[in-house]
Amino acid sequence: MSKKKKKKSPVPFRLNVLFFVVFVLFSALILRLGVVQIVYGDDFKREIQQNEVTPVNTSVPRGRILDTNGKLIVGNQPLKAITYTRPKYVTPKEMLSIARKLAALISKDSADDFKAITKRDRQDYWLMLHPKQAKAKITKQDEAKLKKKGLNSKEYDKEIYNLTRERITDAELNSFSKSELEVLAIYREMASGTALTPQIIKNKDVTDKEYAVVSENLDSLPGVDATTDWDRNYIYKDNQGNGPLSTILGKVTSSKEGLPKDQLDQLLAQGYSRNDRVGKSYLESQYENVLQGQKEIVRNTTDNSGKVIDSSIVKNGESGKDLVLSIDIDFQKAVDQIVRDKLAQAKVGQPYMDRAFVSAMNPKTGEVLAMSGVQYVKNTKTNQTEIQDFALGNMITSYSMGSAVKGATLLTGYQTGAIKPGDSLYTQPLKFKGTPVKRDWNKTGFGLVNDLYALKRSSNTYMFLTAMKIGGQQTYVPNGPLRIDKVAAINKLRTNFSQFGLGVKTGIDLPGEQSGYGAGQIPGDAGKVLDFAIGQYDTYTPLQLLQYVSTIANGGYRVQPHIVKEIREPDYRTNGLGPVIQEFDPKILNKIDMKDEWIKHVQDGMKLVVNDPQGTGYGYITNKQYNIAGKTGTAQALYDGPLPVHPMTWNVTFVGYAPYDDPEIAISVVVPWSTTDQTHVNLEIANEVFKAYFDLKQSRMNQSATPAVQPQPAQGQ
Repeated sequence: MSKKKKKKSPVPFRLNVLFFVVFVLFSALILRLGVVQIVYGDDFKREIQQNEVTPVNTSVPRGRILDTNGKLIVGNQPLKAITYTRPKYVTPKEMLSIARKLAALISKDSADDFKAITKRDRQDYWLMLHPKQAKAKITKQDEAKLKKKGLNSKEYDKEIYNLTRERITDAELNSFSKSELEVLAIYREMASGTALTPQIIKNKDVTDKEYAVVSENLDSLPGVDATTDWDRNYIYKDNQGNGPLSTILGKVTSSKEGLPKDQLDQLLAQGYSRNDRVGKSYLESQYENVLQGQKEIVRNTTDNSGKVIDSSIVKNGESGKDLVLSIDIDFQKAVDQIVRDKLAQAKVGQPYMDRAFVSAMNPKTGEVLAMSGVQYVKNTKTNQTEIQDFALGNMITSYSMGSAVKGATLLTGYQTGAIKPGDSLYTQPLKFKGTPVKRDWNKTGFGLVNDLYALKRSSNTYMFLTAMKIGGQQTYVPNGPLRIDKVAAINKLRTNFSQFGLGVKTGIDLPGEQSGYGAGQIPGDAGKVLDFAIGQYDTYTPLQLLQYVSTIANGGYRVQPHIVKEIREPDYRTNGLGPVIQEFDPKILNKIDMKDEWIKHVQDGMKLVVNDPQGTGYGYITNKQYNIAGKTGTAQALYDGPLPVHPMTWNVTFVGYAPYDDPEIAISVVVPWSTTDQTHVNLEIANEVFKAYFDLKQSRMNQSATPAVQPQPAQGQ
């Protein structure tokens, strides 16, 4: 029997194949690692150490605001500051550790610091300090209920966190010691910053000791820096925030406020950071793009954890540009004082007379020379009445202006063909069927008078008859109906008045201007159309009144008022004025559609108002040497101020310009809500304002005639 041949096992062969495959794979892996290390190593190293070009808010000074002579009105006060720059990746515990170290070096325990701490800040802080107690606030039932919702891990953790936060008691939230709250005050500032952008931790009342000790310990305070910052310095403001032009100048947000919510998206798109300080009202806001400096551009090198390990400046920051105003601050202060003093005298026994306004500008160029407004306001905290700046009221409040607008009524009469220059009309009480009697201020009228007599004596009935003719009724029939086309008449009057700037925005370079009230409203009573002709229907702002009289003064050109004269480069080396970047030339909005001889005729009438013994302004505008022309105004108007009772009152006004042959200043004066039409505070103010202007002009001329004195640079930054 033959022996069977033994069969060889295939296992060793398969193992060899497996080992070979493994060897090949490892060889490929080693080769790949070598390629990565040798060929692409530098690239991956650069990937780990990322370079980011970041605009950084590095305390660039904001542009200054100066008056027409270079006197500083708004500057910057340098401040010591402690800042924190948050890296891209940092844990709350790491920031809390830094906050604790910083709290040991600086004081941040003022009432404002603690007041800024929100309930949410306290909740988050409590959870960080008490993790065990926080965990105990969530039951197994809570967890099971949330798991049934099918949430992902991130959503689940968020629900747990919010539920825990809601269960923190008031007693627990109020359990923090003063030192713990101080740490929280620092921590919340650190956490609110944008990554890689310095955030102000403290810039008020930083002591020399605090600044020095923080500087010495920067190595143990990653992200913290001791640097310089600025605060806006309004030179002429008092402790209550009042001063010349304070409401016109506007305000700048603090670093805590950051960007205004209503402009957030727009400003972020322009490259601002959330905690940037920006102009939030009026001049500071209108010229934000000029006053705001250019941020320093920095290249930050970060490691793979997102921490900044090196920084280099790509582009240096630039200070904001300076604004030079058309306003002479010395004249502005003088006008403010005149308005305050005269209003205080007139207000005795006048419970509703709580404000007064003066606007002045060069009628040829539109340069605003002064904008003054004061208002009596009750302080709710002290229950005392205070006088506050209300220059802004010249462009945001409107009133019936009375006879001051009669120059526009006459010119409208000429333009529509209702009357001709020199026409005489018989002035008497006008009695229309179904309409209250329309009469002159002297009750009886002036008889047969021409237009210039009517202007100097401020005849209402002459203007009523002119408005009737504009509305299509050529003759007055005693006790007959008023048969005018009220729609056509009011539209013609408004269209022509708007040529002077009455009832339309003046275009001043400030936000928030109002256009008054009345445009588009058709009176139900045709008699109201007659009231319109004497300034007792539509309302206008004091600034519109100024543009109107300037249009007459300069021969018929409606010039846009502007408060900024120049934009200049800053010159911090000499603290003076730098080179001019932009000048604002006069801007003509329109030429009124009226003949030059008509305008000259009305100018002659306005001279008579002040300089003819029968003129309504003659006895009160006493500074005849300045060759003043003007028009007085008194309007009966319903009081609509802050007091609860709303009786009928009187608005007293004045418009004028000087010298009448070559005008360089035009003014409007508005004092609303007198209880009597016999007050002349409007004319007293106007008289003193003209005197202040020409006295200051003469004083400057005298100074320039004396040997030159080394000029003093503008103070501050």
